[in-house]
Amino acid sequence: MFFWIIKRDLLLAMRRRSDVLTTLFFFVIVVSLFPLSVGPEMNLLRTMAPGVVWVAALLASMLSLGRMFANDYIDGTLEQMLVSPQSLSMLVLGKVIAHWLVTGVPLVLMAPVLGIQYDLPGDALLVLTAALLLGTPVLSLIGAIGAALTLGLRGGGVLVSLLVLPLYIPVLIFGAGAVEANMSGIAFDAHLSLIGAFLLVSGVFAPWAAASSLRVSLE
Repeated sequence: MFFWIIKRDLLLAMRRRSDVLTTLFFFVIVVSLFPLSVGPEMNLLRTMAPGVVWVAALLASMLSLGRMFANDYIDGTLEQMLVSPQSLSMLVLGKVIAHWLVTGVPLVLMAPVLGIQYDLPGDALLVLTAALLLGTPVLSLIGAIGAALTLGLRGGGVLVSLLVLPLYIPVLIFGAGAVEANMSGIAFDAHLSLIGAFLLVSGVFAPWAAASSLRVSLE
């Protein structure tokens, strides 16, 4: 059932390519506008690049959080998941992985290409990619909790942003800090290790918290 959920959500995402492309285009547009507005000063661009890319990735990830459970809630699939003998936490984890594959992975793949606009060196691009590869699953896991809590509420998109944004800040700080440390010649391993710790903790607790939130939202 776990793998069936992933396969099903990926298939549905491919049928709604516009939703996937909207998230990716938003990320590309936000990151690309800053060099145009700041100017060709390379030192300034290199300094601001990690923060800009991470903020854009964070906002792009939040765009699709409302759709994580909404369609299943509308067509009744979510209620069938609740009454199934399978663990709801595992089903939620499957949906989170599918969400990350659809939204997070394209951002990770595009980030090095967009980082060239900021004249980032090759090793900094690798660190940026590694940080996003560890950090974007955390964004999906934490976002699943907010999406479950606001399921079915009017204005849920705004509420989920208010709920998850404070929890995203540590990932944003250490993700951008890893790239900045690399460009300053400082060891960046600690930053990536902390993001990895966030991933492990959220991977254990977020599916359980999201499953409990779904039960509350559907009662």
